[in-house]
Amino acid sequence: MKLGKRWLPAHVLVWTYAVLLVIPLYYFLASAFKTNDEIFAHPMAPPTSLGLGNFRTAFDSADLGLSVLNSAVVTLFSLALTLLLAVPAAFAIARSTGRSAAVIERVFSLGFLIPTFAALFPTFLLAAATGLFHTRTFMVLFLPATAMPLSVVILVQFMRTIPREMEEAARLDGASTFAVLRHIYTPMCLPGIATVLLLNFLTFWNEYLYSLVIIGPDPSQRTVQVALPTLKSITGTDYGVLTAGTVLTLIPVWVVYTILQKRMQQALVSGAVKM
Repeated sequence: MKLGKRWLPAHVLVWTYAVLLVIPLYYFLASAFKTNDEIFAHPMAPPTSLGLGNFRTAFDSADLGLSVLNSAVVTLFSLALTLLLAVPAAFAIARSTGRSAAVIERVFSLGFLIPTFAALFPTFLLAAATGLFHTRTFMVLFLPATAMPLSVVILVQFMRTIPREMEEAARLDGASTFAVLRHIYTPMCLPGIATVLLLNFLTFWNEYLYSLVIIGPDPSQRTVQVALPTLKSITGTDYGVLTAGTVLTLIPVWVVYTILQKRMQQALVSGAVKM
């Protein structure tokens, strides 16, 4: 009983925080099924109908189907390129013991100090110089560069926890460096890789500023985050339609999080135990 009373304030804070999260989420989802008049007249009331009219309007007006496909292409190829670069880089840094490895690791860490907007103008000039301005290809090459600092730092910490004896045993069996990376380090770092995938997926999918500047508003190439604001001008600020379009763009995020959340939780728990 005494222990229960001690934890009572913590339970109150947790439930209060949960309510503060649920109320905006409920308002957001309910508004997707309402008209403007219903939203302003009865904002917290449940929708009178669960019709999909707002979703159809949002899907057709902003051409969200093509925009979601563009975002998926950019995100998936960027994630693949990020892993292709980050995993070997982290592997090399984690296995090295000299000063050069420490310097390289610090160089990757310096990437956190560069504000996103500070690189906008140089990135614009680079896109124009390479002839990839207003293309999705440049975003596929650019986004992994922005994700490398965080990805490498996370993966290096995971790879350093793998015992050296496992690599030595594989070497005795004739395994090459690539085989050691593929069959030992990569499988044992799956929670870390899942964390990198999830964090970068959220960043790539929700990226707006560079997609707007580099890809532009071309309906055939624009991403979903660039397409969403067009609902406001097309529909005359119909908040029900705008909310419905936002819900549609959040479905892929929810699916990916559901798939990777267990791996990410494993990474967090294992990290806490190692600390």
